[in-house]
Amino acid sequence: MTQPDSGNDSARLHWRALEGLYVSAPVNNLFESRLEILAEGKSRIHFNVTPACFHAAGAAHGTIYFKMLDDAAFYAANTHVTDRFLLTTSFNLLFTKPIKVGPVVAEGQWISGRRRVLVAEARLIDAEGEEVGRGTGTFQRSRIPLSSLDGYNAGLRAALG
Repeated sequence: MTQPDSGNDSARLHWRALEGLYVSAPVNNLFESRLEILAEGKSRIHFNVTPACFHAAGAAHGTIYFKMLDDAAFYAANTHVTDRFLLTTSFNLLFTKPIKVGPVVAEGQWISGRRRVLVAEARLIDAEGEEVGRGTGTFQRSRIPLSSLDGYNAGLRAALG
């Protein structure tokens, strides 16, 4: 797990629990990826793009861009919400360069909102350090308590040692 650069103890526990939630999502078994919560409102996902992610023309399919960008923005926003799971209500994508095989980092940043609707953005950086995609999403609190999710609780238990 990551050591954050800021935040109090309860925030750090929440961030570690969010990392546990990411690991627990069955969809993440399909991809080689790892989430880091860096600070309040900041997340990073390390992702390895393989040929299994390609469309017929030999580059990453748009679903891969969306997955990485949505997850990074979602977790950046969810650092501000400690009681509820967020839901993506809209997401806009900008594709700037095809992604080939190799490591990609999705950097998420919370922009605004803390109560009902939150806005966050994310960008994808390829192995050469170039931005290859960008997205902005809106996220709304759901009725699902984070404390009811096994992955969140597992991350919390791991953080407490």
